[in-house]
Amino acid sequence: MQLIDGKSLANKIHTEVAAEVEKLKQEENIVPGLAVILVGDDPASHAYVKMKAKACEKVGFYSITHNMPDTISQDEIIATIEMMNKNPRIDGILVQLPLPQHIDTNKILEVIDPKKDVDGFHPYNVGRLATNLDGFVPCTPLGVMKMFEEYEIDLEGKDVCVVGASNIVGKPMAALLLNANATVTVTHIYTKDLKAHTSKADIVIVGVGVPALIKEDMVKDSAIVIDIGINRIKDGSLVGDVDFAPVSKKCSYITPVPGGVGPMTIAMLLANTLKSAKQRD
Repeated sequence: MQLIDGKSLANKIHTEVAAEVEKLKQEENIVPGLAVILVGDDPASHAYVKMKAKACEKVGFYSITHNMPDTISQDEIIATIEMMNKNPRIDGILVQLPLPQHIDTNKILEVIDPKKDVDGFHPYNVGRLATNLDGFVPCTPLGVMKMFEEYEIDLEGKDVCVVGASNIVGKPMAALLLNANATVTVTHIYTKDLKAHTSKADIVIVGVGVPALIKEDMVKDSAIVIDIGINRIKDGSLVGDVDFAPVSKKCSYITPVPGGVGPMTIAMLLANTLKSAKQRD
C-alpha cells in the first residue's frame, strides 16, 4: 500500500506557482488577483477562506475577501460580483459555499464572468468540461487528477466508481475521468446497492461527508481509493469517508485524511487563478 501524499504535492505546486508569479511580475507587470465572497459566519467557511488567503500571500497573489452578513440581499451580492467582473486587478472570483437559504446559489454563480470563474462552477465552464474543451475545472476533482498524474496512475480503460454526484465534486470528477478514457460509474444517495458497484471498481473515489462509509468488504484487493470526504467526529479529530485502517490494508494506493485531497484543492485554486492572470485581455 502506498499513501498518496497530497500535502507534499500541493507544496510542490505552490513553489511552481510562486515562480511563475514572479516571472509574470517581472515580464508583464501582472500580479494575479483573487477575490472571495464570504457570506455569514459559518466557522468551517471562515477557516477555509483564511487558508486560501494565506496560500495567496505565500505565492505572491493579490487577494481580497468581501465579508458579508448572512442578512445581505441577493442583489447586493450580485452588485459586488459585477464590480469585480469589471476590476482589471481581479483574475479570479470565488463565492464560498454554502450560501444562506434566501440566496439563489445558481443565480449568483451565473453572474461571475466565466473568464474569472476559478472555481469552475459557471454553466459555461461546466459545459466546456463535459465536452472536453479547455476551461476552468472545479478545484477538488482537478486536484485528484493531478494526483493520478503525479503517481503515474493510468486511467485508460480502468473501472472507476465515483461515490457522490454533487455539482462540486462528483459530476465534474466523472467528466474528467470520462475525458481520460476511464469507464465510470456514478453512485449517490438513491443507489440501491453501493457495495455492488464499489467492490468491482479498480478505483473508488468518494466524497459525500459520511464518516467511514466505505468499509473493507466494499473494495477489492489492490484497489486505488481516493477519499475526498472530511468530517469532524465527536473526539474532535478529522476523518474521511473511508474506514481508513482496514481499507488501506487492501489498497495499492490510498489518500489519507487529513493530508490527502484537501491541500490539493487550494493548490488547484492557485493554479486556476494563475491561468486566468496569464489570459488577461
